[in-house]
Amino acid sequence: MALYNKLQQVMDDRNVEGYIDLIHDDAQIIFHKSGSRFSKSEWASMVTGMMQNPKFVSDASRCVYENNEILVAHNFMSYPDDTKEAVMLVCMLKDGQIISMETGATPLS
Repeated sequence: MALYNKLQQVMDDRNVEGYIDLIHDDAQIIFHKSGSRFSKSEWASMVTGMMQNPKFVSDASRCVYENNEILVAHNFMSYPDDTKEAVMLVCMLKDGQIISMETGATPLS
């Protein structure tokens, strides 16, 4: 199964452990808008909170491109503060896991 499909399944199931298993131990997560960087353990803490909140929702998602080295996806997300964003996700892959993840988001009215 492609990593994109695995990522979507754990997100749909709100399976935090499954999600974290897709992240490489040396991963770095980068928020394009703020420039903030997070380690796997820091990201795991944030993802746990997000997945536990029913108002954090992926409204739609599609895989733009994926091979053994990179995954590019586009998502429409809804957040607990009732905002929505279009989110571009770019993941560099290593050993079948995400070693680097960067998001770029555009607020939607």
